[in-house]
Amino acid sequence: MNGAQALIESLKREGVTHMFGYAGATICPAVDALKDVPEIGYTLVRTEQNAGHMASGYARVSGKVGVCMVTSGPGATNLITGIATAYMDSIPMVAITGQVPSHLLGRDIFQEVDITGAVAPFSKHSYLVKDPNQIPRVVREAFHIASTGRPGPVLIDIPIDVQEQPLKHFDWPETVNIRGYKPSVKGNDLQIKRVAEAIGRSKQPLICAGGGVWLADAQAELLELAEGAGIPVVKTMMGISIMPTDHPLNMGMIGAHGNHCANKALAKSDLLIMVGTRAADRAIIQPAEIQRRMATIHIDVDPAEIGKNMQAAVPLVGDVKVILRQILDLGVTAPDCTDWRAQLADYRKAELSRQFPSCPGYVFPGTVMRRLGEKLDDDAVVCADVGQNQIFTCKYLPQKHGRLLTSGGLGTMGYALPAGVGVKVALPERQTVVVCGDGSFQMAMNELAAVKYAGMDLKIVLFRNNTLGLVHQIQSRPPYHGPFGVSLDGSPDFETIAAAYGIPCVTVSEEDQLDSSIDRFLSETGPCLMICQVHPDVSTTD
Repeated sequence: MNGAQALIESLKREGVTHMFGYAGATICPAVDALKDVPEIGYTLVRTEQNAGHMASGYARVSGKVGVCMVTSGPGATNLITGIATAYMDSIPMVAITGQVPSHLLGRDIFQEVDITGAVAPFSKHSYLVKDPNQIPRVVREAFHIASTGRPGPVLIDIPIDVQEQPLKHFDWPETVNIRGYKPSVKGNDLQIKRVAEAIGRSKQPLICAGGGVWLADAQAELLELAEGAGIPVVKTMMGISIMPTDHPLNMGMIGAHGNHCANKALAKSDLLIMVGTRAADRAIIQPAEIQRRMATIHIDVDPAEIGKNMQAAVPLVGDVKVILRQILDLGVTAPDCTDWRAQLADYRKAELSRQFPSCPGYVFPGTVMRRLGEKLDDDAVVCADVGQNQIFTCKYLPQKHGRLLTSGGLGTMGYALPAGVGVKVALPERQTVVVCGDGSFQMAMNELAAVKYAGMDLKIVLFRNNTLGLVHQIQSRPPYHGPFGVSLDGSPDFETIAAAYGIPCVTVSEEDQLDSSIDRFLSETGPCLMICQVHPDVSTTD
């Protein structure tokens, strides 16, 4: 057994059933070894960045660690954005890169790059393997680090000669014990008691749920706490789909691009309970004002996040699921917030009944999202890209019991389509829809090849406004002097692009055609593209 075979055998033992990658010279031994292991499927991407996004989408819906594998040099550097995206959204991923021969490291030979050094700021850990006998241990540790504590990406860089060298013996470690790496799980009992007391004293409490709730699989516990104590819930962008839209305690998404109802709730609350969220600038616009005006509780698995963006009166470090269960087991005296919920109910009703503008020859994205959401399966997965399409999706797509995936931390354009591929690999029977703009679509449309080759039933909504909509919107306001450098003139005919890949297309430019167009779109067997013509001056505040 050589190093490459040891790598693939180690991945098998970790329960890996699928990988995403792009071959190159320095990773060929590992690819050759993979060929002989039918238990592990493989998706060939069309650019390496998308291998990371596919692995991310796969990980987020499967609950497993996503795995991607590329070659050295530009293959590895192309993957950097995929790694950084996973890091910012705390997605468990193991990225494997080939490397030039170990005896030539540091000589700037063809396709050499210090990828372990390059990803250090945005990965949980990285390994440069110089001994093939260490591969089983490295893989075991990498998966452990990626999936425990605050999840995130881990890089394994393996020189080609190490992949080719024989092992003295394959020694698979049954347990992992890494000195200095002991993530907290259980919350401090005294702090748990303080949380329960703070909730009992409050008159206008508010839960703010983030992506950490999903990562900890704590949706049921969060719902039990909210319903048991009658506490309204707002979400960050990463926590959008934790509760159905029609749940009476769901106030929507907070932040600069959030719902009016959610932001009103945040402005009037007297106790903010942050669960699995960073409280970053896009969600919490004025942290100093919130700290001054209300008590805050911050529950997170990562101690580095406590106090980073906003000080907490009661910090709690540990696994979100475990801590919420501790709070529930202790018992929480439900505060009397009948008036509070009644006040928010009025805001909520106004939000849900909001009428959208209309314009002949165009469709409004909020209208599209509302109509589409009504027709989707109860457990549908929607992957939203970045830009105006992301905001319209997060604000107006009705949530049921499915998932909404997006790049919330890094804001990576081109994320949605490859993430959707990863979702379909993990859950081939689950209805999956990708939402993107014509800017973000052009960053990833080459992955239509992977969609078509695999025969994926992946539906793609494309908002076509011939501009980088969100930047256009920003530039249209002071201090800027009008849009510049955002026109997408020269874009291809997307209907023809879809046809070139053998994918049917539906185009809609009038709202009275919208329902029938969505029905045709969703009823297509296999992949389908629906192009929605959007006015270039449409704003997310319209």
